[in-house]
Amino acid sequence: MAHTLTRRRLLAVGAGTAAVAVVGGLAARELSRPRSGPAPDLPDAPAGDERLIRIASSARGREVDFWTAVPDGYGDGRGLPVCLVLHGASATPRDYGRFGLARFLTDAVRRGTPPFVLAGATGGRLAWRRSGDDDPQRMLREEVPNWCARRGFDTDRAAAWGWSMGGFGALLLAEAYPGWLRAVAAFSPAVRPGDAVFADVDKLRGTPVGLWCGRQDNFLRDVRALAKALPEPPVRAEWTDGRHNFAYWGTVIPDAFALLGTALTTPRTG
Repeated sequence: MAHTLTRRRLLAVGAGTAAVAVVGGLAARELSRPRSGPAPDLPDAPAGDERLIRIASSARGREVDFWTAVPDGYGDGRGLPVCLVLHGASATPRDYGRFGLARFLTDAVRRGTPPFVLAGATGGRLAWRRSGDDDPQRMLREEVPNWCARRGFDTDRAAAWGWSMGGFGALLLAEAYPGWLRAVAAFSPAVRPGDAVFADVDKLRGTPVGLWCGRQDNFLRDVRALAKALPEPPVRAEWTDGRHNFAYWGTVIPDAFALLGTALTTPRTG
């Protein structure tokens, strides 16, 4: 059963919650960081149809927040493809309003990016991996597409985008279901040589991968190592000035959204 939060409530809960430990110790360096830092500079564009609801997830055994955003001018988003949003350890979908993700989406489309929908649910601090009966990855693969389909979104065309722990999760999701995602965009993914992403990196063959990381980010060396380990060169690999926060990630969202929108609307070949 879903419970809709009003637009006023959506804005009010944008502060989110404090970071706690990731199960299994993944992204330990992320845990010592404060929340996702200062909010980015937001584009001069309105949010379109932006919703935050509470909905029961059988995969996670609890109710979760489920957030969606449609670019302004595209109504309720019916027929648009979907980009899954995977948060880091210190954020939840309740932060997405503060981060201005819906506004970035409208701005990207107004600049020529093919339109698509953003959709994200609460994955907890499990690094988007199963822990006992709690399986956020199964939620992403099975439940979130069903929730999106009820809204009329085109779930046959899907991509994934995440930052930090969510970047790790997006890459892991693409490896778990090879060929499902049209593209993956990962900002400063919390990866390390020898972890699960590196272990199955060959499963990313055929999936376009974009990687972005700030030069002042402690993950930079490992993210660059991942770029070299990919079975095919990344479609984007950008290392510009910035730290591990949304003040930096906001500067590269336009590039990532352009990549994702193009991948979601370009017919597959072969």
